[in-house]
Amino acid sequence: MNSKPKPIFDKRIFWDVNFENIDYDAKAIFVIERVFERGDVDDIRQCRRYYGDEIISTTLLNTKYLPLEKIYLASVVIDKPIEEFRCYKLRQLNPTLYPY
Repeated sequence: MNSKPKPIFDKRIFWDVNFENIDYDAKAIFVIERVFERGDVDDIRQCRRYYGDEIISTTLLNTKYLPLEKIYLASVVIDKPIEEFRCYKLRQLNPTLYPY
C-alpha cells in the first residue's frame, strides 16, 4: 500500500496487541479506528500522513463505534457532518436511559 515510513504512534493506543507486530497495511481499518478512538492530535496527524484522507474518511464513515466526542472530532477532521457516520446513526437507533 504505502512505501512511506511507518507512522509513530503512542504504544498506549495499542495496549492489547503486540505493538511491534502490527501490520499497518493489512490492518488499516483497525489502526485507523483505534487511533481516532484513543489517540491524541499528533497520533491523528501521523495516521493521516500515512493513510491519506480518502482511506481515513471511508473507514471512519463506516466504523461501528466511536465515543461521541471522537465522532465530533472525526467529523471536523474529514469535513463530513456527523449524520453521515454509521456509528452516529447506530447511536441514534439505540438511545441510552436518561441519566437523572
